[in-house]
Amino acid sequence: MSRRRPDSFTKRAKAQNFLARSVFKLEEIDKREKLFHGVEIIVDLGASPGSWTQYCVRRLPKAKIVAIDLNPIKFAHPNVHFIQGSISDTNIVAALDGKAADLVLSDMAPKTTGIHDTDVARSAELAELALQTALHVLKPGGNFVAKLFMGDSFEAYDVSLKEHFQIVKKLRPESTRKHSREIFFIAKNFKGPKVS
Repeated sequence: MSRRRPDSFTKRAKAQNFLARSVFKLEEIDKREKLFHGVEIIVDLGASPGSWTQYCVRRLPKAKIVAIDLNPIKFAHPNVHFIQGSISDTNIVAALDGKAADLVLSDMAPKTTGIHDTDVARSAELAELALQTALHVLKPGGNFVAKLFMGDSFEAYDVSLKEHFQIVKKLRPESTRKHSREIFFIAKNFKGPKVS
């Protein structure tokens, strides 16, 4: 079985010393939505191999970044606090020194099985975990980006985001592979914790 040939985005990532081509998805989202304006604290969920974290460091050299993944990231930086482990078992608030985040990013994806319904369900679980994390650590007015595979959970996730954020958009970045079913939700202006 032949390996996938490097495409133009893979070549560009290598030329610019980024760890993965997925960096260009975040770059496009940022350019379209101006997500990084005034951002000082970022949480990067599903950070490995590290290209989104790299982008954050280059984009905002003084920002504090908490990056989390089951797998290691392949670079280090003084402003990056990397935690290797499950998001469910990580005290992200403690890692943020009790401060709220301005931006939560999630490029998390399940290990795909090739079974459509299974992959979509697993993607939805990760997107929901990312949202619950964002609701817990974001400051009012903060922004959130999450990846989701298109499927049955798509509309419900959109509705859920609109409960908590003023603006919700969807984007399929240009660098997304043609066969991929992924879409990115961009949720802006977090309304803040609900008062019960």
